[in-house]
Amino acid sequence: MYLLSKRSMLCTCFTWIICTIGLILCSANPDTATKPNFVLMMVDDLGIGDLGCYGNTSLRTPHIDRLAQEGVKLTHHIAAAPLCTPSRAAFLTGRYPIRSGMVGNGRMGVYLFSASSGGLPREEITFARVAKEQGYATALIGKWHLGLNCEDSADHCHHPSSHGFDHFYGTIMTNLRDCQPGHGSVFHHAHVHIPYKAISIGLASLALLHFKGVITVPRKVVLGVLVLIGMVMGFFQLMLYTFPNLNCFLMRGADIVEQPFISENLTQRMTNEAIEFLERNSERPFLLFFSFIQVHTALFASPRFRGQSQHGLYGDAVMEVDWSVGQIMQTLERLKLKENTLVYVTSDQGPHLEEISIHGEVHRGFSGIYRAGKSTNWEGGIRVPGILYWPGVIPAGKVIDEPTSNMDLFPMVLNLAGASLPSDRDIDGHDLLPLLQGKVKRSEHEFMFHYCNANLNAVRWHPADSTAVWKALFFTPNFYPENSSACFHTHICFCVEPFITHHDPPLLFDLSSDPSESTPLTTDTEPKFFSVLETMRAAVSHHKQSLKPVPMQFSSGNLIWKPWLQPCCSSLNQLCSCERDYQTGKSHEIQRE
Repeated sequence: MYLLSKRSMLCTCFTWIICTIGLILCSANPDTATKPNFVLMMVDDLGIGDLGCYGNTSLRTPHIDRLAQEGVKLTHHIAAAPLCTPSRAAFLTGRYPIRSGMVGNGRMGVYLFSASSGGLPREEITFARVAKEQGYATALIGKWHLGLNCEDSADHCHHPSSHGFDHFYGTIMTNLRDCQPGHGSVFHHAHVHIPYKAISIGLASLALLHFKGVITVPRKVVLGVLVLIGMVMGFFQLMLYTFPNLNCFLMRGADIVEQPFISENLTQRMTNEAIEFLERNSERPFLLFFSFIQVHTALFASPRFRGQSQHGLYGDAVMEVDWSVGQIMQTLERLKLKENTLVYVTSDQGPHLEEISIHGEVHRGFSGIYRAGKSTNWEGGIRVPGILYWPGVIPAGKVIDEPTSNMDLFPMVLNLAGASLPSDRDIDGHDLLPLLQGKVKRSEHEFMFHYCNANLNAVRWHPADSTAVWKALFFTPNFYPENSSACFHTHICFCVEPFITHHDPPLLFDLSSDPSESTPLTTDTEPKFFSVLETMRAAVSHHKQSLKPVPMQFSSGNLIWKPWLQPCCSSLNQLCSCERDYQTGKSHEIQRE
């Protein structure tokens, strides 16, 4: 009887244990328990040659270099556009920016005013929106530059929160010269070329001749012209004076917390904000997009990094970015999240080579062996760093030279998060994971199309049965050093006349043997010259047939400043000024190597 009772008790206890374990397993969310986290870091205007892991021997970037050593380094990684706004739109959506209307028809391809009405359409699907639907905590820290409002100053139709980001701490615009005292203005070129002296002399002469009776124009007409010219010049000066307050502000969520922002310690503040987000969400899957303000001009670095590099303020800023990457990685390690987090480091396009400070200093990054830089579709303008790290999932120390794109992160994130790709639109990116893990040897990108604003500028072809990577350029900018006055004179290369040269037949290169694009191929040097171009033109025709008409977000009406859309943390008569930023967590000290 005792043995039977004991056996019965053991059975009861065993049954209780099994039921308890079952309840625990059932109460856990199977959809989120095994999903990986994502930390996606994009530096602004970083050159591929600025990093040690891509060959730089004079600029220290140990934290990013370590990610490359312990992860995969992509050496043929392409930004979908050579300018900030369209490149970021493509990164978030996995689609060429022409498909969402995030391209310009004229010279302007980025937003200069926070009170413009253009921006990433709400109909577009971002990886943040999909991740949020899959149970992820999502955050954008840093630069947005994809619009804000549509109809009034608080509708936030283009705000990051309208595109899937639960938390936002950063700038709607970019870090322009005007945002930092003493750095001049983005309108400096227009300002210095306004012939104030000639206008003044002409107006004075006109008035004198009129009053002496030499010119018999009605006095009201003369006075009207004088008043009109005075008003235009006065408005321009007023715009220069108010620009920093109206466009250089820091937001937390929907609230403006600093207007204008102070850039000196901004990277440290954003790093702290990112660390706090990771700490708050360490028990659930998360997606963090850290979009650095640096190293876009006007350049800045915190005091402890200033003067630490051999490359002036630009190098100091790169070193501070590298420190920030190190802080993020230390946090993942401290929270024991590294093994379940995919980390990605890149740049939105190549370095800005033509930027010249008001003191005559050339603030530029390094494109390495590649030609030109930002705003061009030469390789230096679109070939960017691509580093992916995920211990235990992605092999360490692997280098991949297959053509890949920053649009590839969209399908990769969706697949890993457990979501299906949208079936109602064209997705131009391809999931990178099979290539990273060595399950396939070749990229799925047979063709890539390179736009300069709304104009198809170049095509890249990686034939399935060849190691060649052909690239054809239909037009090229008149850039340094061929015409040093074209881009340096305007501080950027434009995609319209008279700043470009058309080529018929197109310039053709084989990037596998000439990655620097130094010598165009000809019918004499390449027997397959015309057959290659014929195949590429057929691909262009097929690509264009896939494009659907969409509203252009860089139309004149969407670009101009609209007073009723102006974000302001105080009344306009106080010049939209406030300083009420706060951070809930502790400050993280800078660790020196």
